[in-house]
Amino acid sequence: MNINHLLHFLVVADECRTAAELIQELEKLLRAYGFDYYGVVRQPKPNETPMNLLMSGRWPEGWPQLYISKKYVLIDPTIRHLGQAQMGFRWRDALIAFRSDPHRKRMERMLADSVRYGLVDGYIFPVHGRTGLLGNLTVGGKPVDLSPSEMSLFDAVAKKAYWRLLEFKHPDLLAASQKIEARMTRREMEVLNYLADGLTSNEISKILQISNHTVDWYMNGIQDKLNAKNRQHVVALSFRLGLVT
Repeated sequence: MNINHLLHFLVVADECRTAAELIQELEKLLRAYGFDYYGVVRQPKPNETPMNLLMSGRWPEGWPQLYISKKYVLIDPTIRHLGQAQMGFRWRDALIAFRSDPHRKRMERMLADSVRYGLVDGYIFPVHGRTGLLGNLTVGGKPVDLSPSEMSLFDAVAKKAYWRLLEFKHPDLLAASQKIEARMTRREMEVLNYLADGLTSNEISKILQISNHTVDWYMNGIQDKLNAKNRQHVVALSFRLGLVT
């Protein structure tokens, strides 16, 4: 393959003035590499429906409905592996990582279904922020072999496409997240992440080796910055704004 297609996208993506222009350039790149299907997806927040997470994409007719109706998201090996991946990986490599998983047979049925819909193989590239996994770019269709250099460049393409689409389609999420993150201290972000994990003030104080009173002081500061009514509201807003995942 010609990596100039990848380099070209990384340059022109910053020049696109609309989401439609950006998507056109992205799809041109993917066609050049032989990928028939793709999705640029946000990481789900509480109570979000799966279809609302897709910022751009093209899938085989009927596949999204089947995927949702069979609840494949719960056992999809690519999604499960995505949570611990730092770089892009091939779909089939994800299944290898779950060789002894109790849901292995259901995973194999999901992959057999995907092949019937033309999704024979593909790749998925995670997009991370300061607070963890934010979304991904997944591409697939017929088998395509990517070199290590191309994998690295596709990682860059995933990040560029994700952030530019978020800027075009969800400027409120982008602006709010950036504004609040800039105002949060490192310690406040630590407390916030532990709070989102369901820990109590006492448990957080033991982990951070500070007093309960100090934890509550940080909690009050976070609540003020988010204009939240209570701790439950803090957690809900944090997920919605992408501060925690």
